[in-house]
Order: sequence, then structure tokens, then C-alpha cells
Amino acid sequence: MIRVAICAPSASFPRELVAPVEAVAARFPGVELHFHPQCFAAEGHFAGPDDMRLEALLDCANDPAFDAVWFARGGYGSNRIAGEAMARMGDAARHKLYLGSSDGGYLLGALYRHGIGQPVHAPMPLDVKRGRGEEAIARVLGWLSGDNAGIEAGLDATPTVAFNLMTLAMLTGTTLMPDLSHHVVLVEEVSEHLYAIDRLFFHLSETLPRDLAGLRLGRVSDVPENDRPFGTEAEEIARQWCHKAGIPFLGRADIGHDHANAIVPFGPIDRASPLGIPGFTLGKRDAGA
Repeated sequence: MIRVAICAPSASFPRELVAPVEAVAARFPGVELHFHPQCFAAEGHFAGPDDMRLEALLDCANDPAFDAVWFARGGYGSNRIAGEAMARMGDAARHKLYLGSSDGGYLLGALYRHGIGQPVHAPMPLDVKRGRGEEAIARVLGWLSGDNAGIEAGLDATPTVAFNLMTLAMLTGTTLMPDLSHHVVLVEEVSEHLYAIDRLFFHLSETLPRDLAGLRLGRVSDVPENDRPFGTEAEEIARQWCHKAGIPFLGRADIGHDHANAIVPFGPIDRASPLGIPGFTLGKRDAGA
């Protein structure tokens, strides 16, 4: 049995969405979901104050009864607790999967930097509310059950990471940022003007390592209409800034803020390995600890 703890390091999770998520989970009897009560807390924008969100994350990460920690949703706020969370994660936290995307990328990046567990870019429980959102939930639960079909098709032995574009730009230059030398970086974005996409790529072209293995662009969706056309679409923006920085542009990626968001375990991929992650054992609990 794979036991998954769900917490909300950023914004709160609507209680009424628990039932739809659990309805999908019922199709995967080898996976057991546990929603932390903090998921439903609210204080302004956040799922409770910083200290509450931090303690809930640590509850889930440091509990050896769980094999994985799944971030309930994005929003904004995980960066505010990420540094202290890394400092307080114990041995049990080092043998878990951590799944999320969007704002959860702050935590995934910090975990990767510190070598804690296995970060995984993946759909989140909130995605159940999207059109065809049940497919996103099933993709994650199917992967946890041993079906590697949900892994992004272009991944190989080259270490790879995946981030929301804004999140990655905000990570660079901070103590949460991992070393991405010789990595392929996948990025996606939602609800940003094209001029903002251009501005983010300007920043990343100056701050990403020069020995990056390459960049792939996921979906850039729900682009707001500006008062005048920007004149360049997202892919050409990415190509231009990659060319200026000497970063190989490797084409498109199957990630985004939508039901089709694919799974990207951080690091190299071996599809013949469990979960596609070479050398990773799912939790000490399964090993008899």
C-alpha cells in the first residue's frame, strides 16, 4: 500500500473537492490518500499562517508512515516556508516522493538542492476541478501504482527538472535554487501577458547556468489580451532568448496548467525502473523499517 499525505503549503484546498479526488482514488486500491486538516485552513490568501503551513508540511514529511507528500494546490506561499522546512526535515523525509507543480516548484527546487527525497513535477489534487481533471488525478495515482505511461515522453537519462516559468525566475539567485548544470529545464506558464513571458526569459537567460543541457517549453496558456499585440508568440520568445544565452532550445514539452500536465521526476529517467527513477526506493517503510 502506498500512503500519500496531502498538505497545502500555499493556498487552501476547497473541502468540496475531497470527494471527487477520493472517487478517482477508489479506482487505485494500492494507493491511500490522507488529507491533512490544514488543507482547509484559510488566512487571507494562504492556507493558514506561515507557521501552520510549515508544521503541516513537516508533519507529512517527517512521518515515516507516509511514502509520499502531495501538495494540494499551487497559489502563492510555499516559498515563505521552504527554507525553514528544509532545515527541519528528518530522516523519514529523505525517503519520500514530493509531488506538485506551479507554486509548489519552490519546494521541489529546495528539496532537489538539499537532496531530500525525490521531487516530482506532477498534477495536484486541485486539478480535479478542471475539465477532464479526473484524468490528471488518475495519471498521478496510476504512476504511483506502477504505470510509467504518465511520465513526460521526452525524458531520458539526461537529468531534467520542470517548473512554472515565474516560479523558476523567482527561485534563481536564492538559497532555494538547485544547481541545474547539465540539466534539461522544462518550463510552462499560465495567465501571463506575452511581454511578461519575454521579461521572464530575459531574466532566466542571464541567471541559468551556461552549461545547461537545454530548455524545453511546455504550454503557455490563458494568455491575457494586451492593449496592443506583442508581435512574438511564446515559442519564438523562448527560442530568441535561448539563442542569445547559448542555451540549446530542445522543442516543446507536455507540461502545463491543464488536465494533460505530465509527470516529470527530477533527475535522470530510466523507464525500466520503478517509477522511472533509477536507484530510488519508495520509503523506508516498504523496506521493513
